[in-house]
Amino acid sequence: MAGARWVQRRDSRGRIRLVPEMDPPTLTAEDAGGRVFTGAAAVARVLRELSAPLRVLGALYLVPPVGWLADRYYRRVARRRAWW
Repeated sequence: MAGARWVQRRDSRGRIRLVPEMDPPTLTAEDAGGRVFTGAAAVARVLRELSAPLRVLGALYLVPPVGWLADRYYRRVARRRAWW
């Protein structure tokens, strides 16, 4: 929930629509073209819709080793979500 509030405060253009949490919890993003992103790809997609510094961070996901590492790390955190 804190993450959703963080995104809403930074979405000055109002382009990000947040939906209630799913079970099991999964971050999902859909772009204007109807493509659906989940996990680390969704995080990167959301960041690319925010302000300039965050946009750059989201674009790093597209760099081959960064995207692969982000996917692996996201899965690891997702498995341990109950610990947080």
